[in-house]
Amino acid sequence: MFNPQSDSGYRQLADGIRQKTLNFGERTLMAEFKLAQGSLLPVHAHPYEQTGYLISGRLRLRIGGEEFAARAGDSWCIPADVEHGAQVLEDAVAIEVFSPVREDYLPADIRS
Repeated sequence: MFNPQSDSGYRQLADGIRQKTLNFGERTLMAEFKLAQGSLLPVHAHPYEQTGYLISGRLRLRIGGEEFAARAGDSWCIPADVEHGAQVLEDAVAIEVFSPVREDYLPADIRS
């Protein structure tokens, strides 16, 4: 499946945090996150493995019991069911891949 770039399709997940599904297959889903400075992604866990890459900005990531200062070019992998969250230190853009596919991130017309 090919999806051309588009500025539409973002949804607000929390104050200052927007998400857009870029593409998905049978076993993975790739999403873009636009994060505003000062925003907080509350600590949470889910049954999806999550691999991310920070395109721009700075984040303080908490994964399990560890904290990381992430800068553009850094990447991470969060195992399934591990608590994680983030503080946005500078406007940021991140790409993350989830496996298995997060049904809650699928377009509404495709969700089962």
